[in-house]
Amino acid sequence: MNRRFLSILLAMMQVVVPLTLRAQVNAVRIGNRIDVTIGDKFFTSYRFQDDEKYPFFFPVNSPVSGGSVTSMRNGMYPHHSSLFFACDRVNGGNYWQEGLERGRIVSLGARVLETGGDKAVILDECIWKRPDAEAPIRDRRLITITSPSQSLFQLDFDIEMDMLMDVTIERTNHSLFSARIAEDLTVKQGGCMVNSNGNTSEKGTFGDSAPWMDCYGKRQTGIEGIAILQHPSSRWYPSKWFTRDYGFMSPTPIWFVEDGGKTELKKGETVHLRYRVLVHGGTPEEAGISALFDAFCQE
Repeated sequence: MNRRFLSILLAMMQVVVPLTLRAQVNAVRIGNRIDVTIGDKFFTSYRFQDDEKYPFFFPVNSPVSGGSVTSMRNGMYPHHSSLFFACDRVNGGNYWQEGLERGRIVSLGARVLETGGDKAVILDECIWKRPDAEAPIRDRRLITITSPSQSLFQLDFDIEMDMLMDVTIERTNHSLFSARIAEDLTVKQGGCMVNSNGNTSEKGTFGDSAPWMDCYGKRQTGIEGIAILQHPSSRWYPSKWFTRDYGFMSPTPIWFVEDGGKTELKKGETVHLRYRVLVHGGTPEEAGISALFDAFCQE
């Protein structure tokens, strides 16, 4: 049985699990965070505290080991907050790096729209603001969390960015949807980063246009990892990837721009972006990431 067929078969087995057999997904708001559990396992928290630069998810726990596949900040990279959406150099503001006075992405109050069944749904609306300047962007995030199988947790992000004025984004690698990988899963620590083109590590994936990327490694409970998939309906699809062997991956067109190195967006314009995050046991082949991406494209 060839690997491609095995990948498709495994993905089909995950997809056809009856809804009645799927784990219940619960989301509850506690202050300025929303905690999500899948079955009897704690999965993640959506955090939107007043003293944070932007909303983010942490931890993002594996269904296998229960440990987070993402990490939070360190001395060299205090602006990497697990799984997040942000951007630097927007109309002179910085909505990514530390320093709240430089700009913040402020949640207007995340809400749980659905909980207790086979999925949880979170809606958040955010304003990009900084002192003494008009807000350039408002975004809406619809986040759907499911568990297609016992070894797979899934987050779907449907993001709309409304331009409240003409917006200029200078060329920057600090831009849009991003994941900071747990150290023990990184290439530097013996893990593997591979994209849908079959290219690996920072050397092979940096600047490569690929629909998806996966970073995985071995833990005491076995191999597990995290994949980010871009939906074909997204603006700039398929974006090139900014990757680092120390554990960072982000599909971003903002770094790989031409014609003067700026991204220009007009007042009233809406940018629509869709991503799927898969937290999985096994290698990408064993988890059926390629076939799961094909299924995502049909949604």
